[in-house]
Amino acid sequence: MAEPTDGAGSADGALGGGGPGDGDGAPDGRSAAAIAAAWQRERPGTPTDSIEIVTPIWQLAKLFADDRNRVLRAAGIDAATLDLLAVLRRAGAPYELTTRELTRRTLVTAGAISQRVARAEREGLVRRSPDPAGGRAVLVALTPDGHALIERSVDAVLGREATLVTGLSPAERAALAGLLDRLLADLRGRIGPTG
Repeated sequence: MAEPTDGAGSADGALGGGGPGDGDGAPDGRSAAAIAAAWQRERPGTPTDSIEIVTPIWQLAKLFADDRNRVLRAAGIDAATLDLLAVLRRAGAPYELTTRELTRRTLVTAGAISQRVARAEREGLVRRSPDPAGGRAVLVALTPDGHALIERSVDAVLGREATLVTGLSPAERAALAGLLDRLLADLRGRIGPTG
């Protein structure tokens, strides 16, 4: 029953709690459990089973996104460029993919990939070349500067995010990851992919 944030405070709109930190069992009735109970009190029979799952997910997403944006600003890279360079880096040497494959792997439109590649090329982070396999395909490859930037950025982002989840034990992290994968696969099957 949660809605995406518009960035102006509430992590899940008027149906759930307030911003990040409000799902921590606060005594003022803004925890996810308190929100669900309030809806049941005010509208008996309202389906509230999702609130204690969806509300914390929205709150966590906002916290993680805000923190990642701070880390990326400090590293001198934006999220779209990180996404592009990371896909190329994970492809393995020689760190190049066609624009079609980039579109498939990033789950954004061909137009968005074209814009990302053009910007990264202007910044000297990637280079484009015709695909030797022929046709109209274009290969996009990391430059040495792009490779260096993604190496620094990955260390900064993943290092920071690793520290953010240390409040859970390794077994809890594994269990949560499994449940989130299961929920995500189920939703993709029923709703369709995002992007």
